[in-house]
Amino acid sequence: MDNIIKIENLTFEYLRDEDQMNLKAIEDVSLEIERGSFTAIIGKNGSGKSTLAKNLNGLLLPTEGVVYVGGFDTRDDKHIWDVRQTAGMVFQNPDNQLVSAIVEDDVAFGPENLGIDPAEIRRRVDKALEDVNMGKYKKKAPHLLSGGQKQRVAIAGVVAMKPQCIIFDEPTAMLDPRGRDEIMAIIDELHEEGITVILITHFMEEAVRADRVIIMHEGKILMDGTPAEVYAQEELLRSANLTIPLMVEVAAKLRQQGIDVPQGIITEEKMVEFICQYK
Repeated sequence: MDNIIKIENLTFEYLRDEDQMNLKAIEDVSLEIERGSFTAIIGKNGSGKSTLAKNLNGLLLPTEGVVYVGGFDTRDDKHIWDVRQTAGMVFQNPDNQLVSAIVEDDVAFGPENLGIDPAEIRRRVDKALEDVNMGKYKKKAPHLLSGGQKQRVAIAGVVAMKPQCIIFDEPTAMLDPRGRDEIMAIIDELHEEGITVILITHFMEEAVRADRVIIMHEGKILMDGTPAEVYAQEELLRSANLTIPLMVEVAAKLRQQGIDVPQGIITEEKMVEFICQYK
């Protein structure tokens, strides 16, 4: 197995004032992320999922344990840019990621900081904006764009640096349903192109798209498996205060009526296929 990220016994504590105990956000977490995979990490607020995400590209460093990204130890100052070039990150609020007055300048910002040749930057910026369907807005001011459009520009800025892995930290949390659908479609396309995707989300329906779902609860990994395996554990999901996906509830009610619904049906498309068998 070719792992792009390897975490060994990661513990992370937020430091507090002298008269307060430190806040332990992650406790003794170990996991590996396979190159080219799509992993969704789910949890309620305070579960540790966003803290975990920030440890994956060196924005935060372990209190204990070690995180390897592309083989580089995130604690090694000499390789911090290697880490961040390997694993790019898209945050929840696009306004916090946009730094320039023109869209194309914003997308160029990351590659410029990597010292890339200007002609290559031009090619990367144009391609990245086309990849997120924002090519016609490249001369626009970011503040004139919608929330979904700003998030697409933020994604383009990361894509232009050509990372092997992109960590999306709740990228749709501030968007309306249409905006969420657009961003998720782009994430799917990036994964299909071979980029390793790590999606931090609290939307259970978004995680269905992933190959693997990890449930975080109180700083630890509660569950780890395929979406079908994880979503079948209804009681564990409820214990983590997570919403049961609608199709999982529908399938459970059908089983109560004596209909033998397979456990793997967790999406609307699969449910429609199953129901159509009875026509």
